[in-house]
Amino acid sequence: MKIIEDESLREKVNVFRDRIDAGERLAEKLKEYAGREDVVILAIPSGGVPVGLTIASKLNCRFNLLPVRKLHLPWDPEAGFGAVSWDGTYILNEKLVKTLRFSKKDVEEIVKLELNELKRRLKYWGISDYKPYVKDMIAVIVDDGLASGYTMKAGIESLKKYGPKEIVVSVPTASVDSIKLLENRVDKIVCLNIRSSLIFAVADAYTEWRDISEREVKKLLEEYREHVRRTSISTG
Repeated sequence: MKIIEDESLREKVNVFRDRIDAGERLAEKLKEYAGREDVVILAIPSGGVPVGLTIASKLNCRFNLLPVRKLHLPWDPEAGFGAVSWDGTYILNEKLVKTLRFSKKDVEEIVKLELNELKRRLKYWGISDYKPYVKDMIAVIVDDGLASGYTMKAGIESLKKYGPKEIVVSVPTASVDSIKLLENRVDKIVCLNIRSSLIFAVADAYTEWRDISEREVKKLLEEYREHVRRTSISTG
């Protein structure tokens, strides 16, 4: 397993202007995949979508979502104890679950709620029957950053069922712990800004940071589909 980073950015904060800037800089590290028919960029919504679309545009590669959602704590919508992917696969932070004294029933109820929310969002985004289409492909999974790494881990475990020939994780920023969580599960990790601070926040890597709404994701996806349609018409 290979880890590619920008050592000049290690431990630094405010290194990216915004998600577009982060995507452009990641694309430079992924130039070997430019124009390849066997490569697909898969973005974890919502924050990973502008990053992933930027990379796909720069490299002229296929694009798709990788629908994964954090398992949120009922009393704190910003915190999570694991993640669930579109096919029901879920990954838990077992240590945190034990600390919180969550029962199996507690976990299952939250997984069901988050999975239903994920399905609702997919429907809103115009995706009624999601499939990753990665058989014998190089799957480059993109997000705007990794704090714990559990969301990415859930996506990876689901994706492996669909037969990709290689899985690459590509993120602008990540904690050291999240890198350790994933390093033996994928073929390559590309992360420009790795930080080992005790308190890690993805937002600290960005000068301009805001949440990406469902509506904005829908708009970005519609623009991408229109681009694909126009390109297909013009080329054939």
